[in-house]
Amino acid sequence: MYRFLAFFLLALVSFQTTIHAQKKILKEAVERADKEGFSGVILVAENGKILFEEAMGMRSYENQILLHEDDIFELASLSKQFTAMMVMICKEKGLLDFDDQLSNYIEIPYPDISIRQLLTHTSGLPDYQAIMDAHWDKSKVAGNPEILEYLREYAPVKSFEPGEKYEYSNTGYVMLASLVEKVTGEDFVALSKTWIFDPLGMQSTAIRSLEEKAQVQTFAAGHLKDDIGHYVNANNFHSSDYTIWLGNRKGPGRVSSIVEDLLKWDQALYTEKLVSKETLEEAFRPIKLGDGFLSYYGFGWEIKPQSPFGKMVMHTGGNPGYKTIIVRYIDENKTIIILNNNAHPDLMRIVEAATLSLGKW
Repeated sequence: MYRFLAFFLLALVSFQTTIHAQKKILKEAVERADKEGFSGVILVAENGKILFEEAMGMRSYENQILLHEDDIFELASLSKQFTAMMVMICKEKGLLDFDDQLSNYIEIPYPDISIRQLLTHTSGLPDYQAIMDAHWDKSKVAGNPEILEYLREYAPVKSFEPGEKYEYSNTGYVMLASLVEKVTGEDFVALSKTWIFDPLGMQSTAIRSLEEKAQVQTFAAGHLKDDIGHYVNANNFHSSDYTIWLGNRKGPGRVSSIVEDLLKWDQALYTEKLVSKETLEEAFRPIKLGDGFLSYYGFGWEIKPQSPFGKMVMHTGGNPGYKTIIVRYIDENKTIIILNNNAHPDLMRIVEAATLSLGKW
């Protein structure tokens, strides 16, 4: 009996030492990032339980306001997973099917594009922003109707035949938001709140206008370095101009949120609160291209069939000054969420350390 007890205590000490070592990996990566000027919020969770959450850096460098864990960030392309979910809900309501043609619902000079191809970035649609940049009067603010109008008017050549290959497409997600409005007869912004954000208790999450963002005191501004290496508000740079004159677009971006709201979203995707298990499985499934090869982008998610913890789905986002990422190890319900507001290069290093730390807690 004493021999068994001694063995058990030795095993326990070894286990706790491993836990300590794993935690230390993340702690050291975060400390290094902090010293190197990283600004953002980091959350690591398992089975919905927060294991690590920390804010560092500045909400506003100009005003020297420190970041807090519940500060709101622009999500950029992380927004696409919510747009995809809106389409999935429409499908379950019987308003559309994934293999329907877009032209059945929206007038557009590109035939034979399916909703599934829009979701998976295999539509071949041209870049709407290039057309708007070339022709739009930038003293005005454009949204989806204007984008559609200019695509019809100028009809730029598509990149490839639908289904032929994968090419990341913001245009496709503009189409998806417009499609949701067409089949429901409702505004995409308001409907996202009704169908997703409110039911999941994501009280800090919304698709906000520029004016609404300015009224949120806890909104973390995006920052870039100026010519002398100081962080200043990214809106001072011409690279941010499009966020103003394309400020009414819906679908590819514009959702803003906090890390704990994103954890609620993450955990809801293990349930059938929004859509059925079968529909969710389609979202996390690769698609076969015209040449027979698989493309590992589902419905608003990049797919990694193999990872340290089984299947992983993830997405990144980037706007001037912002870098965002959500990583979901869905076989083991492990989650990493990082929202960064000074476009810092340490983001992926923290993700790697957080993944290592998830081995043992």
